[in-house]
Amino acid sequence: MNTSLRAGSWLAVAMVTACGSPPTEEAFDQRLLVFSRTVAFRHASIEPGIEALREMAFEAGVGVTATEDPDVFTTSGLAGFDAVVFLSTTGDVLDSGQEQALEAFVRGGGGFVGVHSAADTEYSWPWYGELVGAYFESHPPGTQTATLLVADPTHPATSHLSSPWIRTDEWYDLRDLQPGLSILLNIDETTYKAPADGPEPTPRPIAWYRNFDGGRSFYTALGHTSESFAEPAFRAHLWGGITWALGS
Repeated sequence: MNTSLRAGSWLAVAMVTACGSPPTEEAFDQRLLVFSRTVAFRHASIEPGIEALREMAFEAGVGVTATEDPDVFTTSGLAGFDAVVFLSTTGDVLDSGQEQALEAFVRGGGGFVGVHSAADTEYSWPWYGELVGAYFESHPPGTQTATLLVADPTHPATSHLSSPWIRTDEWYDLRDLQPGLSILLNIDETTYKAPADGPEPTPRPIAWYRNFDGGRSFYTALGHTSESFAEPAFRAHLWGGITWALGS
């Protein structure tokens, strides 16, 4: 299934049964909204990410709708979903009314998943920064191979991983890290940054989860590269976080 994504369009996952007919909405026990609107930088990994989420959802029997249309963010528009994924969004992607709808969704028990530049989104909306858990500050140029350390081997987003986990990606420096985060992965900066004057940095959080304002939030700073979404370990990491956000 290679349907292209256009801004303002709706794309429902095509989960085809053995007889060739797509299931009805009632066939899904859970439904996921994937939102990938960009107002600033746009990642080339968005389209591979959407396709990967479709594939993983198919395997799990979860319904998926992908859109870049912010008009879905109303009380009625979000009512049919169990979790929302902000997939490498950037900039100010929602207006004030749409922000209120997302707040109400989470406060009503909905799940939220932020991927990579979801932290580079909505800087002027403090509630969103608390929901995600941090904001993007900067990153070294290009991609680097770095060492990740598993902080919680029991969570579905990390239970499959060895520690250390060595992989290549674009590694964010994050600011305004919120209190009360349950850390899943730390990154060892000494494995990809040149030595700097001062004390040697300690491993710092790069993925986490939390119960927040009535709902569940999972964030991973991983996922800059298109190749990430073909990587089995990363796919399992992402889907494990989504599973937790869905309350599965």
